[in-house]
Amino acid sequence: MIHLKSEREIKKMRQAGLVVWKAHEIAKKLVAPGVSTGQINAEIEAYFNKVGAVPLFKDYPHHQQGKPCFPAVTCMSLNEEVVHGIPNQRELRAGDILSLDTGVRIGGWCGDAAVTYAVGEIAPEVARLVRVTEETFFLAFELMRTKSKWSQIARAMAEYVKDHGYSTVECFVGHGIGKKMHEDPQVPNFVSRSLRSSGDFPIEPGLVIAVEPMVNLGTKRVKMLRDHWTQVTADGKPSAHYEHTIAVTDDGPTLLTIAPQPFEEALLLT
Repeated sequence: MIHLKSEREIKKMRQAGLVVWKAHEIAKKLVAPGVSTGQINAEIEAYFNKVGAVPLFKDYPHHQQGKPCFPAVTCMSLNEEVVHGIPNQRELRAGDILSLDTGVRIGGWCGDAAVTYAVGEIAPEVARLVRVTEETFFLAFELMRTKSKWSQIARAMAEYVKDHGYSTVECFVGHGIGKKMHEDPQVPNFVSRSLRSSGDFPIEPGLVIAVEPMVNLGTKRVKMLRDHWTQVTADGKPSAHYEHTIAVTDDGPTLLTIAPQPFEEALLLT
């Protein structure tokens, strides 16, 4: 069941969104050759503690047997790693790409966003992959102004990726978000028979979703590493990930995890 949010609830979600945005601003300044993913994670965790934000990823899933809990406040996925990479002491190198995903709960409401960062100068074909992934997200965002069903948008996203010679990851999809990180509906970046019913929800005021295209340079197939979390491309080629939390209002879609400029950090504490 999709729980539509009121204007007041969306305003509360905006606070969580701003914290997530600030976390990415911290990461943006730190991403450089010689810096480890563990260092970046530690800085973001310190910021979350400072503003009283509850990280959504750390210790997820809670109390589930047979799977170790995720140990960090961010997912850090390098190069061929698609999603759910675990931060560690590995240092970034020039030419790497780093997909950083993080989310928090503030005042009972959640925000979630991911960005793929270039580490120094990256290969032109990889830079194009990152650009197309971001463009795929913003294509979806703009289509939310005019389309009535998500399936129409998902089809356009997949076609855009295919037209550029890339593949859309189909093992993972976006999601509704609110008081919980994962709510209905599922938000696919493609159209398939199995997701046709869940992926054909209406675009209407009160809908809040995390849209997150994951795009691979080669095959769409992925596999999980022995850490039980990190997902990598089956062919070892690079992958990019871009995500933001979007709320649909009476005036159209709005981005909850991107701040206007100039940004007033005091907003986070009000």
